[in-house]
Amino acid sequence: MCTQRDDFVRTVVMLGQLALYAAAPDADNDFIDVAGPSLAASLPEPPPGFFPPDFDPHSGPRYPGEGP
Repeated sequence: MCTQRDDFVRTVVMLGQLALYAAAPDADNDFIDVAGPSLAASLPEPPPGFFPPDFDPHSGPRYPGEGP
């Protein structure tokens, strides 16, 4: 059985491979439209220790359209 960390890393790798496939000239856009959100939805919470202890996902630049 794989660990939570292995599952997280494997899902991120599959999302990366899907992004590379999407850039291919003969990519199947219907497959990308279905597989992308499905993979993203299955992405588990990052396992403890995956990010540095002082990592704050909410710190950083605001995205366009976000409030003050």
